[in-house]
Amino acid sequence: MQAIRQAKGKENGATPVRGVIDLRAYATGVAPTRDWLGGRATAAFADDATVVTAIAPVGKGQVSVLPADEFLIVLAGEIAFDTTRRAAVIKAGQSAVLPAGLAFGWSAAAGTVAVIVACPGAAAALPDLVPIDEAAPLLPSNPPLAELLVGPTPSCRNHSDYRSANGEFVCGTWDSTPYNRRAMLHPQVELMHFLEGAATFVDASGSVTFSKGDIIVRVRGAQCSWVSEVHVKKVYATHKPA
Repeated sequence: MQAIRQAKGKENGATPVRGVIDLRAYATGVAPTRDWLGGRATAAFADDATVVTAIAPVGKGQVSVLPADEFLIVLAGEIAFDTTRRAAVIKAGQSAVLPAGLAFGWSAAAGTVAVIVACPGAAAALPDLVPIDEAAPLLPSNPPLAELLVGPTPSCRNHSDYRSANGEFVCGTWDSTPYNRRAMLHPQVELMHFLEGAATFVDASGSVTFSKGDIIVRVRGAQCSWVSEVHVKKVYATHKPA
């Protein structure tokens, strides 16, 4: 497991829990840009497999070939995308996946800010934008490992809108009944957008609680627990090595 590489300081979204980053705080003050690929903020987290960053796009532009799978969530404003197969507008609070190999045009409303999770991957034969459907039916999914739980086993459900060709990058929605999971070393990077409920993360350094509307990333190498006392629903974008 690599050492955690993330931006330092509260102004970069750092929280009392090492490896848990408040992405709304991190993206505050990002510089406007007309360069979709080259104008992004210093990464909140980066390793060889995943980069978490922010962008404040201005005006409009064109990307001929996207070099990585990108999950995008809009924090403010909106972005209109035009691919060869669809037109879509992603508004504040909404998210989508732009797969590797995609060509697209974009235009951004004034004041737009977005967070992007980028994971290099093979291009699909016919890549296209994939909106994250927050209302999609959820199916039962595996709960946390029994040996990590303190108390009852929760009921968890999931819907995956996007899965990369190698299966390492997955984006969708998830929910769960309350549970308490002991601290564990996390091999994955996971962006979470809380749609309902709240969860507290705890490590040896401290604790932090996030709730509806918050957008965070728990990075690879973080070692923290999860405590939720109410039903939680979230949008997620996760990279986990195969």
